[in-house]
Amino acid sequence: MAENIVLYSYFRRSASWRVRIALAHKNINYDSKAVHLLKNGGEQNTDEYKKLNPMSQLPTLCIDGLTLTQSLPIMEYLEERNASPSLLPKDMAGKAKVRAISEIINSGTQPLQNLAVLQRVGEGKQEWAKFYITKGLLAVEAMLENTAGKYCYGDEVTMADMCLVPQVYNSERFSCDMSQFPIIKRVHDGLIKLPAFIAADCFRQPDTPEDMRVN
Repeated sequence: MAENIVLYSYFRRSASWRVRIALAHKNINYDSKAVHLLKNGGEQNTDEYKKLNPMSQLPTLCIDGLTLTQSLPIMEYLEERNASPSLLPKDMAGKAKVRAISEIINSGTQPLQNLAVLQRVGEGKQEWAKFYITKGLLAVEAMLENTAGKYCYGDEVTMADMCLVPQVYNSERFSCDMSQFPIIKRVHDGLIKLPAFIAADCFRQPDTPEDMRVN
């Protein structure tokens, strides 16, 4: 059992996935509580869950007597709580660049193709998602031309990498042309071999459907 650390998560929700990677990267044990986004009108919309997260979004992390929401602030909290291994570079400029890459995905790409938005778009949602994912990843690719080493920023894993991997999964779900993003593809293919990324993978979670599960 984890020390009263509970992550409310959904197996392929990008924001939950990012936090799972961060927790695994920092070797923080936690208990996972699944919140299914589709069952019964969406379990995130229940009154019980709204008491934890007024936006009815995932993830929510209960830790240290706190209830934390929004993936990037959660990751920043974990960074301050457990300094090593780090999620951010040591230098100010590096921190700013990693946060910028993270935010292109977190605020400029993923929200425009998430479930709630696509349900409102209705017909044409596939092309809508592909357009905004492509726009976002073209921006990330341009930034990585100046920052990437083995990973998004140099040769150390950062918060930007934790945002990137779930977004690449979504890109593939919506049949985006990944040949446009050779640096992203190279970085992604290296990241998914790392233990923290394997542990957090959407195909290996307690709530992953049996027909999607891998060992």
